[in-house]
Amino acid sequence: MAEITTQQFLEIEEIKQGLVILRNKSLRGVLMVSSINFTLKSEEEQNAIIHQFQGFLNSLDFSIQLLVQSRRLNMTGYSDKLKELEEKQESELLRIQTAEYKKFISDLLAQGIIMTKNFFVIVPFNLIEIPGIKKGIIPTLTEEQFQRAKSQILQRMEFVALGLKRCGLQTAPLNTSELIELFWGLYHPEEAEAGYYPEIIPELLI
Repeated sequence: MAEITTQQFLEIEEIKQGLVILRNKSLRGVLMVSSINFTLKSEEEQNAIIHQFQGFLNSLDFSIQLLVQSRRLNMTGYSDKLKELEEKQESELLRIQTAEYKKFISDLLAQGIIMTKNFFVIVPFNLIEIPGIKKGIIPTLTEEQFQRAKSQILQRMEFVALGLKRCGLQTAPLNTSELIELFWGLYHPEEAEAGYYPEIIPELLI
């Protein structure tokens, strides 16, 4: 029986030049988005943000996807520093207090209380939007078509970034390495939370 791999179930065919190419040859660009503490804003500021966001959504003539990623905060480095500090303490009382604090942090992490959230906007582009591509047929993505599609999707990503900036949000497009880490982490959450990511072959970053 042939071995079944995870890749066979993924819609992703390739990640190239900071873009995701799906099996149907459509493209996806991903923007990482900052956050704002909405609840600390005044009612007037909240209404202004909502109005700006509504205007942004209404200005779109293409669909977007919003992704919220919740992960336990990786504090391995911080825990290691606490352990090192504990070992260097000359005072027995301070050593005990440092050890108890390290245990407190470890217990919080074990309970999943300390969480971090990342926000992303996924911007699509389908090849059928390029003149001459027939609808319903999965084409062969030539380098010329890829570059034309790339130009279009980058314009869309810039438009989205500008719209979100008006809402007080900062954005940054993910590059090839960051996209690989994002999707790898989605399928390996425990390893990603521990700060482990596989080594990326340099040829994949082209």
